Amino acid sequence: MSIMVPSTTPALIAPGRQALDSALHQFNQAADHLGLDDGLRTMLATPRRSLTVSVPVRREDGRMEVVQGFRVQHNVSRGPAKGGLRFHPGTDIHEVTALAMWMTWKCAVVGIPYGGAKGGVAVDPSGLTARELERLTRRYVNEILPLIGPEKDIPAPDVGTDEQTMAWIMDTYSVSAGYPVPGVVTGKPMTLGGSLGRAGATSRGVQIATLAALGRSPEGVTVAVQGFGKVGAPAALYLAEAGCEVVAVSDVTGAVHAAGGLDIRALRDWVAESGGVRGFPQADALAHDELFELDVDVLVPAALEGAITEANAPRVRARLVVEGANGPTTPQADEILAANGTTVLPDILANAGGVIVSYLEWVQNMQAWSWSGGEVEHKLRDLMLEAFATVKAVAAERELTLRQAAHVIGVGRVAEAHQTRGLFP
Repeated sequence: MSIMVPSTTPALIAPGRQALDSALHQFNQAADHLGLDDGLRTMLATPRRSLTVSVPVRREDGRMEVVQGFRVQHNVSRGPAKGGLRFHPGTDIHEVTALAMWMTWKCAVVGIPYGGAKGGVAVDPSGLTARELERLTRRYVNEILPLIGPEKDIPAPDVGTDEQTMAWIMDTYSVSAGYPVPGVVTGKPMTLGGSLGRAGATSRGVQIATLAALGRSPEGVTVAVQGFGKVGAPAALYLAEAGCEVVAVSDVTGAVHAAGGLDIRALRDWVAESGGVRGFPQADALAHDELFELDVDVLVPAALEGAITEANAPRVRARLVVEGANGPTTPQADEILAANGTTVLPDILANAGGVIVSYLEWVQNMQAWSWSGGEVEHKLRDLMLEAFATVKAVAAERELTLRQAAHVIGVGRVAEAHQTRGLFP
């Protein structure tokens, strides 16, 4: 099946394919606005490289299991490929391709010299011991070794991975190279060349983008966060510290609500002890679906793709949706939200803080230099606010939604780079 052809049988579409269909829909809208010809459309929609690998892992009881792994480099016209690595049982080649495509436009929107990539392994990391997880990671890296490198493709943490995963990747790659190569990954521990500010960078970017989009004082602004994890939990804390009232959050265990605002630090302590938000004694229980229907100023979907669909979009009451996750809103839901007057701050802008600080980490590694946490946050804020101002201006000038404007900018910059470089015979 050509990657340019969307799926047409909804009942049979897997979540990964739905994500890819959404990414292609958004790309084609931007291509229409830009007037791109068919050849350039196909070039920009088709990944430069896609690799599927078998990853054997030996379990502690001696059994050997084989899982699938993927790495997709969507586009490298503007620089080396950049993108996270996720360990999740639902990961497939379609999801990874969609995420790589979104990363291409994201890097272009915020003006950093990367192309988009993504990796994934179809596995539940919670079902593995630490040693099994290390063996799995190192074997996956060996399988994709020809594709990655500090000047070719730089992985980073994503769902189900963290700085320890990146440390294993760096070590595996460095052993193969014969010398330390800290620039092969970002999101590493500080002891291995990580950057100050990287751990909460995506969440900090969500906060910066949210406050910019509000256009008013955050005092008294009510917020609901779907996904109290790696992105959602710090984002909730940063928004609360800025003066917002985070009144509801959810994770895989449940959802909680407090009309006067949640104590986010106490909730994080509860999650660390209990494993989830369910049962938090300082809040009322809430059904997952009810979180989307709350009468709040801001809704932050910060979990996985496809959270807001045509089924629940009509019940969204928030005036501003800030996409902390990648692809949380389907194209059909986008149309409903726009018709209802809800502004959506798209993922390729709202959650770009992670790749911005990853870029800053990579620059520090390549120069054998380091910046203070204050310098990193200052650079992050400047890039986020500049990108937001540009997207907002294009949206107003062309009468587009913020998502459409962001894609017009991102796709346009990548198309320009490709046309300027030309096509090697």
